[in-house]
Amino acid sequence: MGERGINNHSEVNEFILVGFRVRPELQILLFFIFLLTYSMVLLGNIGMIVLILTAFRLNTPMYFFLGNLSFIDLSYSSVVAPKAIANFLSESKTISFAGCVTQLFFFALFIVTEGFLLAAMAYDRFIAICSPLLYSARMSRYLCIQLVAGSYFCGCITAILQASITFTMSFCASNVIDFFYCDAHPIRKISCSNIFINKVVSYSLAGVIILPTIIVIMVSYIYIISTILKIHSSEGQMKAFSTCRSHLIVMSLLYGTVSFMYLTPASNPELGKVVSLCYTLVIPMLNPLIYSLRNKEVKEALKNMLWGKKAFL
Repeated sequence: MGERGINNHSEVNEFILVGFRVRPELQILLFFIFLLTYSMVLLGNIGMIVLILTAFRLNTPMYFFLGNLSFIDLSYSSVVAPKAIANFLSESKTISFAGCVTQLFFFALFIVTEGFLLAAMAYDRFIAICSPLLYSARMSRYLCIQLVAGSYFCGCITAILQASITFTMSFCASNVIDFFYCDAHPIRKISCSNIFINKVVSYSLAGVIILPTIIVIMVSYIYIISTILKIHSSEGQMKAFSTCRSHLIVMSLLYGTVSFMYLTPASNPELGKVVSLCYTLVIPMLNPLIYSLRNKEVKEALKNMLWGKKAFL
């Protein structure tokens, strides 16, 4: 952009997404890897949503949350993946200013919403294991809807704040973003504004999002583990733990990668891209597999649905 963007960020009407710095012949390989992974994200999460909506035995709070988790995984992958896939075959690799704002806003919306939703799912497992007789009364449909709506509300507020503080900066040095989607960290690197306040707000938002939800999850699982250890039979312990094992795996994968990306000092840019790839595509691809392969009720519901279709045909 040169001097055209000096003192006025509005003169920047497009950005260039560098993506992964690899040899040209590897761009085609990455294109097919991204395309295959995103296809599996679509297939797995849409399949999980359809299964939960159609299987009567999955009409419980846990699967209500799981259906929303699949929708969120599907959504934030769809914010990032199509543009990244197209850029592998594009020479310009450009994204409009408005497109970049939109991508950052919706990615922040869905990734933050997922963090709060995982905390709500931990609370659900806490009530199910620690107060099973009161589970139906405490985890009412109304409360479940409130928890999901609250998660989206927190995600929306965070996304508005993040997009606002990011795109009020001036971009006079360059319009080249060394990343494969519009994220706050790489965008700050090309700004010529004083980014101290921006960084403080961004890290504060990350702390406000990640730390409280981790505390809720940790406290819930402390009580859950304490309750499980009081069960005398090993079979009973395994059955109780199996109900929250999948959630623990999903939560550990997401929070581990997101915390590394947003709460640790920037190091190798290429490593940051690989870590981001984990939570934008790999984890959304794995979540349906984790919940289906490790969950007897989901496997039974899937079997009944498939056999039902065969019988109908």
